[in-house]
Amino acid sequence: MSTRKLHHLAGAAAVAAALAAAPLAHAETFRIGIVSFLSGQAADSFGIPAVNGAKFLIGEFNAGNAPAPYDKKGFGGMTIEPIYVDEAGGATKQVQELRNLYDREKVDAVVGYVSSGDCLAVAPAAEEMKRFLLLYDCGTPRVFEERDYEYVFRTASHATMDNVSLAHYLKRNDIKVETINYINQDYAWGHDSLKDFQLAMKVLYPEAKTGEDLRPKFGAGQYGTEISALLSNPASVTHSSLWGGDLQAFILQSAPRGLMKRSQVVLSAADHVLPGLGKKMPDGVILGARGAYGLMSPKSDLNDWWFSGYEKANGVYPVQAPYRMAQALMGLKLAVEKAMEANGGKKPTHEQIAAALKGSEWESPAGRIRMALGNGHQAIQDTAIGRTKWNPDKERVDLVDIERFPAECVMPPADMHSEEWLSAGMPGAKC
Repeated sequence: MSTRKLHHLAGAAAVAAALAAAPLAHAETFRIGIVSFLSGQAADSFGIPAVNGAKFLIGEFNAGNAPAPYDKKGFGGMTIEPIYVDEAGGATKQVQELRNLYDREKVDAVVGYVSSGDCLAVAPAAEEMKRFLLLYDCGTPRVFEERDYEYVFRTASHATMDNVSLAHYLKRNDIKVETINYINQDYAWGHDSLKDFQLAMKVLYPEAKTGEDLRPKFGAGQYGTEISALLSNPASVTHSSLWGGDLQAFILQSAPRGLMKRSQVVLSAADHVLPGLGKKMPDGVILGARGAYGLMSPKSDLNDWWFSGYEKANGVYPVQAPYRMAQALMGLKLAVEKAMEANGGKKPTHEQIAAALKGSEWESPAGRIRMALGNGHQAIQDTAIGRTKWNPDKERVDLVDIERFPAECVMPPADMHSEEWLSAGMPGAKC
């Protein structure tokens, strides 16, 4: 046989092998560890809605039913295989669970964490292991302001945005503020939220005085003593970053005692309790959703698809946690597919996914997400604040008098940390 013929046959065999291998590549799975509260006081309002959002979206991704640019099946043709892990148990346990997901379950990525304390614990562990980690929810600015990461990202804005936008809302609506009472949880989330709101109010309401500064422990559940203190020394405004079961309990215990009638209550992260509270949520409470989420989300074809699909699948509209889960998974999908375009269609490595996500932008149901802080590892996004009002026709609490704030108004620039920016008077804010 001639050398030329041998070369021809060899080339044909190579082409055939490549063609045969192509479907196998598409038959691969992409395993994601999804971590959120499945038990405990944060489960009903945060963890389970977020997981329900993941289940709906992953199902649509795998079926190829999502709208463009998310319409390719799975992740670049790879079937998405989720592994759900309960976030309950504390930071030490979550570090162990994280290591198990990477080492034993061989996941290709981890998406998770509501608790700021958990995020601060797992981020260094993932970085040490050189494994891709996507924080979808936790709010503390400290994650990316205290250290740099290569493998760790957060696809939602941090909590500075929430409290700065509350302060701007009060100012925009000409609400008189002479004194402020505070009730925030005694851990990273509560401390950071308190600090950010105080610093923002110092800029916008420099004459306002601090009254009560109450710091119940996380998961306290009973707030009789704190409510008595707030009523004994009522302030113009009462600020709280309580969330989950703690927030629900606080509202159920304080509303009948008239706190919302004696003080303008402002809540930085509260929309998630509205479906459960129903008529028990007083009118006139000013609150945020840690983004333009749920009833305050922007009008778009993508949001219409997401909102209606989630509501149909779960019998309730999506609040902030499933929105943040959705934008995390959408960002991850685009990053994986971008990495595959660059590497010839192979399943990307942790390093390749990280390189693709760093500094990227994408459209989500809540608007545009931009990885603009933390050297391209921390997202910024627009947000919204509104007031509660019972809607008897829909038999639900609605949000009215909604004000929207661009990311550049309520987030620090890339070259400044949150506390530094707030202490300097929020220079460069574009409101």
